[in-house]
Amino acid sequence: MAKNAICLWYDKDAEAAAKFYVETFPDSAMGAIIRAPGNYPEGKQGDVLVVEFTVAGVSCVGLNGGPVFKHNEAFSFQIYTADQEETDRYWNAIVGNGGQESECGWCKDKWGVSWQITPRTLMEALRAGGGEAKRAFDAMMTMQKIDVARIEAARRG
Repeated sequence: MAKNAICLWYDKDAEAAAKFYVETFPDSAMGAIIRAPGNYPEGKQGDVLVVEFTVAGVSCVGLNGGPVFKHNEAFSFQIYTADQEETDRYWNAIVGNGGQESECGWCKDKWGVSWQITPRTLMEALRAGGGEAKRAFDAMMTMQKIDVARIEAARRG
């Protein structure tokens, strides 16, 4: 068990979400599935209550806590990608599995968890500062899924 883990609240689909993440992202794994030892407000004894899993090396816990709390953009996973192929693969997996596109490399999975699918070239441009950062930033602001070729062209000016 990790010393620290991100806890994600789900209505009732923590196990399905964890399995999707593990199938989608490398360096991910399923951990323990803990069933409720008794009835609780949103479920009954024996229901999946907690799922331990790792997403891209990050320890997580999925809690089936019911419909009270919803995910929002205040929390997101940021996945750095090497190229357009990797960017497309993750983006298409999330959006194509009932998720939705957003702006500037953000999308949401079907459970409402936000993801930033971010090519490394974009972050490198932003770190460079000056005109290169401004051009890459301006290009990014016009995109949903990040277009690596357009970011690289913007970097060059």
